[in-house]
Amino acid sequence: MPHLKKITPANAPVDCRILSTALDLFVERGFHNVSIHDIQKQANVSIGSIYNHFGGKEGVAKALFYHLIREMEELVEDVIAEDLSFRESCNRIIYLLFEYTETKRNIVSYVLHAKHHEFLPDEPPICSSTPFKTMRDIVQKGIESGEIRRGDPWVVASNIFGGAIRLIHLRLDGVLKEPLPNLYDELIDCMWHGMMPTSVSEIVAIRPTGCA
Repeated sequence: MPHLKKITPANAPVDCRILSTALDLFVERGFHNVSIHDIQKQANVSIGSIYNHFGGKEGVAKALFYHLIREMEELVEDVIAEDLSFRESCNRIIYLLFEYTETKRNIVSYVLHAKHHEFLPDEPPICSSTPFKTMRDIVQKGIESGEIRRGDPWVVASNIFGGAIRLIHLRLDGVLKEPLPNLYDELIDCMWHGMMPTSVSEIVAIRPTGCA
């Protein structure tokens, strides 16, 4: 079973081997370019095992999706359990996503980079899943506490996490050659520069010339 914090043992159960193999194949080749026989051969299981556990390739993709969403959910829950400030919680989530992009690339790629609607059309968008709702809740609470500047939670959360997710996409696409943790400090500095609470007088003072 692919995990963020655990290593899959060599003697993993059949269903775990199927999901781990499918993850690698789906990310490397794309869902539509992988067959049940590809998964069966690389996982060293029978075709019947795949159908018995998951009902087919779409069932494998769906089970993998829900499992990895739960992994992301645990990541966010673990950060919340650290009892950090709301800003520090956002920073910590971003750092862990950067770290896991380097060490668990295929998991992050499947969750954040795959076009799920193309092969799981009945599933809601990834941004509607529990971990991402919880991330927006952290931002909302930060706004309410005064740690984060006021604004529409979707807009503010997009500003806080959107740049990090974009860098993850660029890294997964091979555009960025620099390991993401090396870019963390600069990203955080740029990110919070525009997200700090700002008084009305300060907004007027920095408004460009010619604005009403």
